[in-house]
Amino acid sequence: MAGVSGRTGVRVVVVGDRGTGKSSLISTAATETFPETVQPVLPPTRLPADFYPDRVPVTIIDTSSSLEHRAKLAEELKRADAVVLTYSCDNTNLSRPITFWLHELRRLEVRAPVIVVGCKLDLRDERQRISLEQVMSPIMQQFREIETCIECSAASQVQVPDVFYYAQKAVLHPTAPLFDQETQTLKPRCIRALKRIFILCDRDMDGALSDAELNEFQVQCFNAPLQPAEIVGVKRVVQEKLPDGVNHLGLTLSGFLFLHALFIEKGRLETTWTVLRKFGYDDAIKLSGSFLPVPAKRAPDQSVELTSESLEFLKRVFNLFDIDNDGALRHDDLDDLFSTAPESPWHEAPYRDAAERTAMGALSLNGFLSEWALMTLLDPASSLANLIYIGYAGDPSSALRATRRRSLDRKKRQTERNVFQCVVFGPKNAGKSSLLTSFLGRPFSGNYTSTVDERYATNGIDELQGTRKTLILREIPEDRFKKFLSNKQSLAACDAAIFVYDSSDELSWRRATELLVEVARQGEETGFGVPCLLVAAKYDLDPFPMAAQDSAKVCQEMGIESPIPVSVKSGDLNNLFCRIIRAAGHPHLSIPETETGRKHKQYRQLVNHSLMLFSVGAAIAVVGLAAYRTYAARKNTSS
Repeated sequence: MAGVSGRTGVRVVVVGDRGTGKSSLISTAATETFPETVQPVLPPTRLPADFYPDRVPVTIIDTSSSLEHRAKLAEELKRADAVVLTYSCDNTNLSRPITFWLHELRRLEVRAPVIVVGCKLDLRDERQRISLEQVMSPIMQQFREIETCIECSAASQVQVPDVFYYAQKAVLHPTAPLFDQETQTLKPRCIRALKRIFILCDRDMDGALSDAELNEFQVQCFNAPLQPAEIVGVKRVVQEKLPDGVNHLGLTLSGFLFLHALFIEKGRLETTWTVLRKFGYDDAIKLSGSFLPVPAKRAPDQSVELTSESLEFLKRVFNLFDIDNDGALRHDDLDDLFSTAPESPWHEAPYRDAAERTAMGALSLNGFLSEWALMTLLDPASSLANLIYIGYAGDPSSALRATRRRSLDRKKRQTERNVFQCVVFGPKNAGKSSLLTSFLGRPFSGNYTSTVDERYATNGIDELQGTRKTLILREIPEDRFKKFLSNKQSLAACDAAIFVYDSSDELSWRRATELLVEVARQGEETGFGVPCLLVAAKYDLDPFPMAAQDSAKVCQEMGIESPIPVSVKSGDLNNLFCRIIRAAGHPHLSIPETETGRKHKQYRQLVNHSLMLFSVGAAIAVVGLAAYRTYAARKNTSS
């Protein structure tokens, strides 16, 4: 059975120098008696689920510190949820063995929290007693992975169960995600999560939790109400330390955050973790997967889009945070909007600079919705999580939808998609990046910089019939073309592909056609053929000789449209983006064919035709036989 954190068990590995009392500590914890003799290394020891309040069983792994067992030790440490590091309290030089093992844990890249345990407390010479805080304070400053320190005695049975309680607690209720020990403050992600919880509990949205709202919160998280005297006491504690933590309406956000910082400082991390988990957060302080019903894509040629319900919600959110009503959200507005999310999702690639912005760098409604469309396409789980973080209160399963398979769209000769992904191929210096830049409404730059990584650009496109689609351009640098096609399902996610070449450069044209043939061949082999367009960029320059004849021949042979001439420099894009939308909206057209693919297609048609003739012939024979039998039967009857 899973415990409060969803865990079904905690694995604790005990390490330390020989003779520090590892095995005696484990045996005493499990049997509640001190063993007179104990074997050098105990087999795995299990503390049952009801041993500690969190009802999660603990498996304790004893280890040997001898050199011949170092490989086994390293293997066990890699599987550890927590590490108990032992030293002997009768050792006058405590720092050496402790730091040795801490450095060893780092060398082995052990990421688990560490509990430093002083064993044999009963053997320490009180005359030479050194304060535990005095020894451990500088060590804990250096090694932040230390969760806590404790001294115990297996012989006297002093604080033995507490050792593994703290180890379990370090795993189930870790400090690191919540609290910065150095600054003694809540970590940003924890603050953001608690702010979201505060807003959800502030039912009347007056910026404070009233006594009734505090009680409702208490019942939701801990299944028990607060007594009136307890509420008064809580608010008094907050007001004494933080005057603006309470006002005439109730507990403010700053007071709510202060309370949780106080719980953590007093070692009551389970209180804050209980609250976070009740509201769906996992150990990374993100919404856990069980709270994110992302629609399952059953096939690689399906995509995920926002529903009309979530789009309407996003429009309302945009207007709410557009304080100055200028139709755009500045960086500060976006930071405020995502202040209840673990972090702002659009600060890094591929979302940064992927949408159209104003001259001041603000995001218009069109750009805002386009960014959401891109995030939903690339990472549906993140999109759904961020919708919930910023206040989407509808049924999460109704926020996103999986589209129909593109192969089925091709058979039906139409698509229901509202978001199209177009892959942009082409040789170096063909003008791919300039095309993406112009798509976002940014000015042309003559400075050439080769694109190294994939890049996305997204924008809304108005169709002639008045509908609006979102187009996502995905630029594939020439150096990454082979890697892209190495994934046999890479074309499944594409609604269209364009092949950009420098219309003044014959070598650029030839390379673009080579790329086109490779894509067409893969589409034929995988069944994920995609509508393709050739784009003759830099049309303000003189075309290379034979350009018209060569392009006409290739397009005729492959069964696609003639190249679309564009000039980003002169601002003549020849309605390119609408033409891409049109091609993507007709998934059965503009799919290039290679000579081999054409022969296979003709062969399949011939086979199908032959089978049809055979079926018709067989049907005629059956009908004829039936007619003869009817005739014969009638003749016999008349006789």
